[in-house]
Amino acid sequence: MTAFTIEPIGRIRTPYGQKFAVPRQPGLAPARCEIELFKPYCDPQAVVGLEGFSHIHVIFVFDQEKEQESFRPMVRPPRLGGNQRVGVFACRSPNRPNRLGLSVLKLCAIENRNGRIVLKVEGADMVDNTPIIDIKPYIPFVDAIPEAQGGFATQPPPQKQVVYSATAQVQLSEPRFAALSAQRALLNSILAQDPRPAYKLKEADSKDYAALIMGVNVHFSVSGDTITVERLELS
Repeated sequence: MTAFTIEPIGRIRTPYGQKFAVPRQPGLAPARCEIELFKPYCDPQAVVGLEGFSHIHVIFVFDQEKEQESFRPMVRPPRLGGNQRVGVFACRSPNRPNRLGLSVLKLCAIENRNGRIVLKVEGADMVDNTPIIDIKPYIPFVDAIPEAQGGFATQPPPQKQVVYSATAQVQLSEPRFAALSAQRALLNSILAQDPRPAYKLKEADSKDYAALIMGVNVHFSVSGDTITVERLELS
């Protein structure tokens, strides 16, 4: 069998500084992101006609995952609580033979920045600087299948209520956290999905967690159906 060499065509810039707190599926948080294309792929001719599509398929590499030393046919997807195993090809786990991911993102704009193309997108579920392998247009009449079945993922994940401690509220009014404060709705949508490890989702938990979002370590705790932002720290 012939081996293939795949090189990134670009990278995506997202608010997520680490794997923790990245939405588990695309479109669950309305994060505005940018795909920066590398040379020679940033040629404006490469995106002629793409402006007519509202969404794109983005193929990327889970570069923060270790390469598998041997094939593992079963994994524990978060959607099933992290305890039940399914086949690797029956889920979207990053623990895959070739570490490739596929997401459908909303295409908001195409910008030409001094001859280099940047795609402005929404709804990414990727860590900042994730390598992009390819981009294809989403074509509704072939890609949207109304009668499709979702297996064990038939409904969006449940959402928790997000509240802020007195300390966090004061911090959000400070200039150093102005960028995060302006994106509070996005922060709420990220945390409402409960970023904790899957096996923790149904447990009582008093642990202090921290998620690196927009360059800020957001410390939070979970009690029942409520997530409390306790404090903020610049990374």
